[in-house]
Amino acid sequence: MFIDRAKIIVVSGAGGDGMVSFRREKYVPRGGPSGGDGGRGGSVIIRADSSLNTLINFRRHRKFAAKAGANGGAKEMFGKNGEDVYVDVPLGTMVYDDRTGELLADMTQNEQQVTVAKGGHGGRGNSHFATSAVRAPTYAEKGEPGEEKNIRLELKILADVGLLGFPSVGKSSLLRKVSGARPEVAAYHFTTLSPVLGVVSLDAERSFVMADIPGLIEGASQGTGLGDEFLRHVERTKVLIHVLDAAGSEGRDPLRDFHIINNELELYSPELVKKKQIVAANKTDLIDDPQKLEKLRKEIEGEGYLFFPICTLTGEGLKPLLEAAWKILQEVPDVTFENPEKAIVYEVPKDEFLIEQKDSVFYVKGKRVEKLVSMTNFEDYLSMRRFERAWRFMGLDKLLKKEGIKEGDTVNLYGVEFTYAENRDSADDEKE
Repeated sequence: MFIDRAKIIVVSGAGGDGMVSFRREKYVPRGGPSGGDGGRGGSVIIRADSSLNTLINFRRHRKFAAKAGANGGAKEMFGKNGEDVYVDVPLGTMVYDDRTGELLADMTQNEQQVTVAKGGHGGRGNSHFATSAVRAPTYAEKGEPGEEKNIRLELKILADVGLLGFPSVGKSSLLRKVSGARPEVAAYHFTTLSPVLGVVSLDAERSFVMADIPGLIEGASQGTGLGDEFLRHVERTKVLIHVLDAAGSEGRDPLRDFHIINNELELYSPELVKKKQIVAANKTDLIDDPQKLEKLRKEIEGEGYLFFPICTLTGEGLKPLLEAAWKILQEVPDVTFENPEKAIVYEVPKDEFLIEQKDSVFYVKGKRVEKLVSMTNFEDYLSMRRFERAWRFMGLDKLLKKEGIKEGDTVNLYGVEFTYAENRDSADDEKE
C-alpha cells in the first residue's frame, strides 16, 4: 500500500543527573568532591533510506522515544549516554513541525540525517563546583529534560519522468511495457490509486526513473478525484510525458483533455506548467482515419510540444518516445529542493525571553530559563544561590522591571513560583 503522509510523535531522552559524592580514600585526607556528570539523553534522528518508497511503516508505529542518560557516579564516573533512535523515511520525504508548520528538512539524499528531537544534556556533578570559597559543594545539576514534538511527514516521489493524463489513457500500460514495474491494468477508471515507480533501461549505460501518476480529471487542483493528492508528486519530476487517448475511445476529445490537464497543472502551481512536456498519442491501433491523428499532431506541435504516436499494446513508437525523453533529461537542470543542510536551531538567542502578566503573576518563558529551572535543585541552598547568580547574569530583573513588576508580586518559571524582592545591591548600583 502506498502511503505518502504520516504524523508521528518524537521524544528525546532526558540527561542524567550529576552526582554528589566525596573522595574517602585512606591516604587522601582532603579528598574533596568527586561526583561525576550525568550522561546525555538520546536524540531522535530522521534518516533517508533509498530502499523505502512509502510511509506505510508509520501506520501502526507512531511514537519514537529515545532513552534517558544514566546518572553520574562516584569517583567522577560519567553516566552512560542514552542511545539515539533513528527513524527511516523514503527519499523525497519532507519533514515538518506539525505545531508550527515549519519545514525542518527535505530528505533528498540517501543516508541524509536530521535531528528532530535533541537529547538533554547531562547534569554536572559536584566536582565541577568546587572553588576556593566553597571547597565541598553539596549540590549537583539535574539532567536537562528531553523534548517532545509532533512531526508531519509528506512524501513527494523523486522521478525523472512523470506520466500525466486522464484515467484509462494507457499510462499504466506504458509503464508496464517499458519497465519492470507492474501497476494494475484494467478497463475501468482510477485503476491506479497511487503513484507507481519503474526504472526504464535504454541500454547498459542509460536509464531513468518513470512515475505513473494516477489519472487526473477536471477540477483536480481543487481535489476532485483526489487530484491534489497526486499533483504534488509531479513537482519533483524533470520531464512530463502527457499521454492522450488519440482514438477518443472514451468519447472524449484528446485535444480538449490535453488543455484541461495543463490548466489543472497551472491552477495547482504555475511552476508545473513550465516543465518540459512530451505528448504521447496512445491507442493509435484504434484510429480508423489517419487524418484524425495528423490533425491532432498539427494542433499539438503548433503549441510547441513534441508529438509521438504510440501503441502500448504492440510497443509501436515507444523507442523514439523514450529516446526523446532521455535527450531532454540531459538538457533539463535538476529539480531544486530545499537545502539538505538546513539545520534545526535549538539554541534561543540570549535576549529572547517572553514575559506574560496575568493579574499579579509574571510568567517568564524562554529556552534558557526552562533549562535553568529544570537543572536546578531548589531544595539545596547552595544550588539556589547559583540559580540567583544565573538569574542576574541573564538580566531578568531588568526585564521584569520594564514590565512593571513590583515587590511582592509572584514570578512563575515553568511551574516554580517565588515572590519577587528587589535586589538591594543592584538598586544601589543603579542609583550611583
